Amino acid sequence: MGGAQTAAEQVPWMTAAEIAAQALPGMPGTKRGVQERIDSEGWLAPDREGQTWRKRSGRGGGYEFTPYSLPLEARAALLLRREQEQSPEAKSAAFERSREDLWRRYEGLPDNLKARAQRAFRILDAIETLVLAGTRKNAAVCQVAQLERVGRRTIMGWYQAVRGFDRGDWLPALAPQYAGRQPTSDCPPEAWEMLKSDYLRVEQPRFSDCYRRLEREAEARGWSLPSEKTLKRRMDRLDPQLIVLAREGVDALKALYPVQKRDRRCFHALEAVNADGHKWDVFVKWEDGNIGRPVMTAFQDLYSGMILSWRVDRSENKEAVRLAFGDMVEEFGIPDHCWLDNGRNFASKWLTGGVENRFRFRIRDDEPVGIMTQMGVQVHWTTPYSGQSKPIERAFRDMAQNVAKHPAFAGAWTGNTPLAKPENYASTAVPIDVFLKTITTEIREHNARTGRRTAVCGGKLSFQQAFAASYAVSPIRKATSEQRRLWLLAAEAIKVDRRDGTIKLLENRYWADFLLDHRGQSVVVRFDPQNLQADLHVYRTCGTYLGAAPCHEAVGFADVDAARRHGQARRAFMRATREALAAEKSLSAQEMAAVYSREIEAENTEIETKVVRPFRPAVQGNTALAVEMDEAALIAREEEEQAQTAALRKVIQFSRTG
Repeated sequence: MGGAQTAAEQVPWMTAAEIAAQALPGMPGTKRGVQERIDSEGWLAPDREGQTWRKRSGRGGGYEFTPYSLPLEARAALLLRREQEQSPEAKSAAFERSREDLWRRYEGLPDNLKARAQRAFRILDAIETLVLAGTRKNAAVCQVAQLERVGRRTIMGWYQAVRGFDRGDWLPALAPQYAGRQPTSDCPPEAWEMLKSDYLRVEQPRFSDCYRRLEREAEARGWSLPSEKTLKRRMDRLDPQLIVLAREGVDALKALYPVQKRDRRCFHALEAVNADGHKWDVFVKWEDGNIGRPVMTAFQDLYSGMILSWRVDRSENKEAVRLAFGDMVEEFGIPDHCWLDNGRNFASKWLTGGVENRFRFRIRDDEPVGIMTQMGVQVHWTTPYSGQSKPIERAFRDMAQNVAKHPAFAGAWTGNTPLAKPENYASTAVPIDVFLKTITTEIREHNARTGRRTAVCGGKLSFQQAFAASYAVSPIRKATSEQRRLWLLAAEAIKVDRRDGTIKLLENRYWADFLLDHRGQSVVVRFDPQNLQADLHVYRTCGTYLGAAPCHEAVGFADVDAARRHGQARRAFMRATREALAAEKSLSAQEMAAVYSREIEAENTEIETKVVRPFRPAVQGNTALAVEMDEAALIAREEEEQAQTAALRKVIQFSRTG
């Protein structure tokens, strides 16, 4: 049967001339002598074709024989020569390769062919068992052939197939070797390349269209083409991953590779988190009247899958990421690890500055240390839009299906793709306060829904229950009051009012008594833009923390209660200031006046001059005259001198020109 070919492949095929050239014992040394031996001993028996002899392919024809046609002494000598020519390592490697190829071919066979090989092996094994028990081999073959209803010649063919193999390799050696029907059609290589180039494109053309185009080209060039079905079968025999890559792209090829299943039970609650942004498929109307799709930035616990914090803004920005991170730290604590998308907003230097593997923006030696870096959070970067690396993508998919289609958003849902727009597309927009209230309720329900089929929840617990159970027994790092101010937004060069020391920010006023020392100066403030009624944290421009200033809200003109509270607060402030002033002043006004009056009396003494200038009268000739001239005489004299000077200048000028 077909297994004989496998056995024969282990030994060489030789022509009559090659056998004569070997000079084997018991064999003639000439081609003519070997040919006579072949004819006399009947080496070309029809039933042994393909086992011990075969027709020689190639020029000249003739026949080829295996060493099994030779006498025993010649066969042994040929085997010894081959073993001497090969090193032990080479023989061992060749034997192992042949066994591996044999078993690999056997594993690739269908079950019906494997069953035929198993039946043949069972029959040969029964014969060998009888032989070991003392039965002659011919008798054992006849006995088993009668019981199994198989011909004796068939059994001998099986023995020919396993010749040269160890008994442990008989099973694959007995398997039939069918090469299958080989394609007889002949396609010109250039035509086949044209067909592949046309069909293997991302536009995904139909094979029939590609074949029709090829037929027109073949008619012009005089090619003879196989049928369309033949070429389609040949195209389908290409590797499926090549077809998918060429026609569907890289993402489809990635989907062919099995995803990595990650077990998150190695963490505890809040040990590791991941974050990402999600653009809602809902039209929202903001306070200023603008309509758009809001973006939510959220942090999720990796151990339990619970959504820990989230912020909504008009776009995904670093401020929203900072505030969402701050909400998580404020309520639960500081995580040890955080998986982030390496985008512009998450890789901002104010968040992850100082991380060595932050492959976004230019890293400078003097760049500020990010909030996560200061808090000791180890940042891990992931691939954008990759649900395998960020489980929060799975939560966003649930929200896009459940929350975005909430009845409160009827008419505002946009559809998840441009081709999936509903009939009532853009018929309304949800007010932002209604939107925030709805998603707050739905995210709580998302966390509290029981029966979650995760390894941690076990199909029974909710995300919130799994988180709470681990959170209660896990070491959690809490943030200090100083750390809580790190994630607030900073506004620089804010002027403190010169009159009362108030700070005006986004139409809100903040005031504290320590601001009176900094009236007219520039300060830096940190605040939460979505909670402007909270305290405003004030810093000097050099970074020194000054304190927290509460918000002073505007009240109605006729609000008596608010006016009363404001008056009480102002009187308390003035009373506290008067008490502080009294504590600072240890002397009264009368006591100070008495002290300074004594000092004036002590200093009120007679004053004497110690330098006297003598009187020197004006001198005219040899007589000392006291010149007394009033002011009018001096003025008249001055005018006369000026008139004389002017007349003299005119005379000089006339003489020069004349």
